Amino acid sequence: MMYRFPEFWMKKDGLLTLILAPLGWMWATFGICRTALTLPFNATIPIICIGNVMLGGTGKTPIALSIANKLYGVHFLSRGYGGSKHGPILVDPKRHDYSLVGDEPLILTSIAPCWVSKNRIDGAKCAVEKGATCLILDDGFQNSSLKKDVSFLVVDGHVGFGNFRCIPAGPLREPVSLALARANAVIILGEDRNSIADLIIDKPVLRAKLEPEDEAKILINKTVVAFAGIGRPKKFFQTLETLGAKIAKTFNFPDHHPYKISEIDKLIDFAKIHDAILVTTTKDIVRIPFHQRDVISVLRVKVIWEDEVTLMKILHPVLSML
Repeated sequence: MMYRFPEFWMKKDGLLTLILAPLGWMWATFGICRTALTLPFNATIPIICIGNVMLGGTGKTPIALSIANKLYGVHFLSRGYGGSKHGPILVDPKRHDYSLVGDEPLILTSIAPCWVSKNRIDGAKCAVEKGATCLILDDGFQNSSLKKDVSFLVVDGHVGFGNFRCIPAGPLREPVSLALARANAVIILGEDRNSIADLIIDKPVLRAKLEPEDEAKILINKTVVAFAGIGRPKKFFQTLETLGAKIAKTFNFPDHHPYKISEIDKLIDFAKIHDAILVTTTKDIVRIPFHQRDVISVLRVKVIWEDEVTLMKILHPVLSML
């Protein structure tokens, strides 16, 4: 789905929201029935799920990378959103591009083996056969085909849960109450501008933020032209501003947008005219033709945990199984 985040998804009582509400209830009911009729498969190794309840970017992939760095024997499992391969297939950046396996697996495979499989059970079996001692699902929170040992629900603190309505009346994949019931912990990424923590009573709440890697310091006080085709491009642009970059122009593209050579050429020319650095995200760069990447800077980010001790306590059941 190549989409832009509709503004009415943030309005609880908007006319369009109310008109679409019955369809949202049907969506929620379908999800509840599907979960109830599914018997989860036990993969015999611990499984950690990094998911969300919202459509669009909430920061799942950086969280998955951060947690993977704290474990050993980890393999990732992704459905390869946007890719044509059904799998199971072990991602090889030298042979596979985003059109085959999606953009997120290409990022994940930079630190650990990543499997793409539309059927998560088949993907998990392959990972086990190849020696995985722990499996991290980047997404898959609403998929109940695998037994999960720890499930993290990631929430963007700036957006919260939108208007609390399910698709298409709002941005939710399922009702918040159901998602919270399955989560072992909630991760609020960024400033909690919507008082999400106040809604969570009986679950650990972890707070974290994304910060640019040290290499991004070269952009401080530099004029940049920024572009992104992610769930919430504004968050990327705001990060550049906070870093101290001088933004000459920003360009938004649909989420998971497959860039054309001509589109990137125009952006390169625009940046040259403004004597600016062309910069994008880690998810976008893997969707750009190889021969054009050298002239584009990438803003890489890392996760900073407010309370890493609590995080490790939540992960303890998994660590004890390794």
